[in-house]
Amino acid sequence: MERQKSNLPPIVVITEGGPHIWAIVNAITDRLGPVSVILETPESKKQLLLGRARRQGWPQAIGQFGTMVLTRLGKRFFAGHAARIIAEQKLQTEPRPGQAITHVPSANAPECLQAIANIRPGVVLLAGCRLLSRQTLANIPCPVLNYHAGITPKYRGTNGGYWALASGDTENFGTTVHLVDAGVDTGGVLRQARGKPDPGDTISSYALRQAAFSRDICVEAVRDALAGKLATSDPGLPSKQWYHPTIWFYLWTGLRRGVW
Repeated sequence: MERQKSNLPPIVVITEGGPHIWAIVNAITDRLGPVSVILETPESKKQLLLGRARRQGWPQAIGQFGTMVLTRLGKRFFAGHAARIIAEQKLQTEPRPGQAITHVPSANAPECLQAIANIRPGVVLLAGCRLLSRQTLANIPCPVLNYHAGITPKYRGTNGGYWALASGDTENFGTTVHLVDAGVDTGGVLRQARGKPDPGDTISSYALRQAAFSRDICVEAVRDALAGKLATSDPGLPSKQWYHPTIWFYLWTGLRRGVW
């Protein structure tokens, strides 16, 4: 579908990037037309560690940081597995030539709001970026959606797919597109998709696996927003926010349950 024929308003995705996010951006582009990407600079690991320590204490923060480092190493070690997912699922995981990208220091920086004002989108989709401040959210004059790699509200926060598997809740290995409010993944649910990990999948590849079966819900939610037909539903699930697992929990659960 070409934007010139459909006359759809512009689409903006705000993200830190990553192969799984580009797979979604390219899927939206193929079906709805060009997407303008606002690419924020990732938060420094030092700032992330300090923030976690303030909220949860140093032992938890250091344990979570250990898993984050292990996950990063895992992506390199299991690069072949990721390549197989990309090939099997026909994912396009790089920005295409001519992709419109605006670089900003943060999703909450004035430069981000200025970019949105310049583009005048009909919808903004957040996908792997910082939590928007109340002020930033209040100044975006169109629907703001979020792609979340977990089933909300049961698996809000980080690593929703991993936590579903680690909790023995395999039927809720999935993703959500929801409206954005001031909370952490607490907005009204628009679309959800569920799937299954394949043998060899780990915490390093779950996001890619989830993106593969979530392209449709992202396209559908963005299309609904542009058409002014957003409708939320109540999944009837308990609500809990999750964080990165600590390195000791991750290793113990991997050895005991085979969930890596």
